[in-house]
Amino acid sequence: MIEIKNLHAEIDGKSILKGVDLTIGKGEIHAIMGPNGAGKSTLSYIVAGHEDYEVTQGDILFNGESILEMSADERAAAGVFLAFQYPVEIPGVQMTTFLKTALNAVRNARGEGDLETLDFIKLLRKTTEKLGIKDEMLKRPVNVGFSGGEKKRNEVLQMAMLDPSFCVLDETDSGLDIDALRIVADGVNALRADERSFLVITHYQRLLDYIVPDHVHIMADGKIIKSGDAQLAKDLEEQGYTDFISEAA
Repeated sequence: MIEIKNLHAEIDGKSILKGVDLTIGKGEIHAIMGPNGAGKSTLSYIVAGHEDYEVTQGDILFNGESILEMSADERAAAGVFLAFQYPVEIPGVQMTTFLKTALNAVRNARGEGDLETLDFIKLLRKTTEKLGIKDEMLKRPVNVGFSGGEKKRNEVLQMAMLDPSFCVLDETDSGLDIDALRIVADGVNALRADERSFLVITHYQRLLDYIVPDHVHIMADGKIIKSGDAQLAKDLEEQGYTDFISEAA
């Protein structure tokens, strides 16, 4: 589904990614862990199409086609979704209005046309019931007054409504207590499917107790230095990054 090939990127002339290679197949969940400054969030932004970053070498293939020349909107319409580490607040815009506008924008970009109001409501009800989200959240402005856990659940709701095929979760566990973490993880697990893949970026192994990955990668200094199965995350939790980074040097 996603093939990242020898990806180099910089921002404001500073090199961040220094040759990232990563292939994620359909239905797979991959996790990337690494110390601060490793380039994890930069990778997520570039996959999603953040225009502040410049790709200087390499390519990103999505279902066999390069997406480097596509805008963030075009990538979203093609099926790429990014859940932010720090979701923004949008005062004055009700959740239902935001979701309907976003969904119809994606549908129009795909040539499917707007979803009728009644059909949208039915889809929204079905999705919130599946994720265990209460109606009260839908009546509030986007993320305004939301707790950290509510903001992350809102991201999962957006992901479910837009129905992307490739989802990037950028440190979605940041700032969550254990109860909120479980709720968000349950929402993500509810969306696992044979035709949907995930890239989970995290500092901590605890998230991977709930969203069990097929593959784990350690990233340092703009590169992936080691890959393995879910056990690698547990080894990293016990040993720390130093040994792995030294081994790769």
